[in-house]
This record gives sequence, C-alpha cells and structure tokens, in this order.
Amino acid sequence: MEYNNDFRFDLKRGQKAEKWLGGLLEGDTMEVKRDFIAHKTKRVFVEFECNGKPSGIMKTEAELWAFVTNVSTIIVSTDGLKILVEEAITKNRVKKGGDGNRSKGAMIDLRDLVLLSTNE
Repeated sequence: MEYNNDFRFDLKRGQKAEKWLGGLLEGDTMEVKRDFIAHKTKRVFVEFECNGKPSGIMKTEAELWAFVTNVSTIIVSTDGLKILVEEAITKNRVKKGGDGNRSKGAMIDLRDLVLLSTNE
C-alpha cells in the first residue's frame, strides 16, 4: 500500500473509497452470504452445483459477492471469485452441503478472499 503523510493525498484516497462504496450500495448487483462459522474455520463454502446442475456462483447474475462473518465483511468481484472456485475444484477442495447435502461447494480460504479484494 502506498504511504504518504500529505492530508490532501489521504483525503483523495478516502474520497475514492467512499465513491466506490456508494456505487456498491446504489447500483451494482451483489450476492450476500452470511457465514456464522467462517471466523472459526477461516473458510467459506461457495456453492457451485446442486442436484447435479450448475448453481450458486456458476449461475449468479450478480457482479459482486459479499461474505459477512461475525467479525468482518469481504466484498469481491464475481469474476475473481469464480477463479478461486475453479482453483479449489482443481485442488479437490470441495464439500457437500446445503439442504440435505444436495449441493457441492468450493472451500475458499478467507485469506484468499481478502487478497482478491485488495487486488481488485
């Protein structure tokens, strides 16, 4: 991260972040997932299949995904998240879950979500 002790520089960066957040709240489509145990497991479950058919991340029309845990909220682009999901599938980091274990989901580390969110 770039550092500068000039107030005007910091103000511009802060205003840029405010505009970005305002855009999220006003216009972009966002899928919001609440995870009650991610702060303990350090991972989130991202559904990609249900009953043998594409679902979740593979069918979403949202531009962004937000993961709300007990301690933080991480917002990432859907395109970036799809890359993480495909990597997890390739590495066999997949679990069954959802209603009656009918869904499959990729297990994504919170650390990877944070890195994705800071690089976008």
